[in-house]
Amino acid sequence: MRFQGKVYKDGNFWLAEVPIFDAMTQGHTRKEALEMIADWFETVADCPDFSVSVYRGRKGEFEIEASDTRLMIRLLLQRQRQLNGLSLAAAAERLGAKSRNAYARYERGTSVPSVEKLDQLLRAVSPRKDFVLLQSPLKGTRG
Repeated sequence: MRFQGKVYKDGNFWLAEVPIFDAMTQGHTRKEALEMIADWFETVADCPDFSVSVYRGRKGEFEIEASDTRLMIRLLLQRQRQLNGLSLAAAAERLGAKSRNAYARYERGTSVPSVEKLDQLLRAVSPRKDFVLLQSPLKGTRG
């Protein structure tokens, strides 16, 4: 599973961002900005042996892919919940669960949601956003 990002020049710096995670970095070069976005994910995930690959696309697009999809889903849920200012208990309540653990097990990565469940979880923590899955024609190069 890959997540889409964009890289562009802003003044003297190149910016790389992955909007669904609200992740942004900068570098003096395009290459450096892309290296920094991979580093951002690896730092935030804070797990040994976790790595992120960046695949360059066309027209300022790129995609990131992680060595551990479960961890990326965990990170996505956590970031979306935090961006919307919700506690674990509030996320569980929005999900219609009686216990915060019903939501937290996905955010901890102890359970991997089905596509339907992931949709429910994202709607609970980000009710004013639509999440769109894309099939990528990108056959970009790594790095």
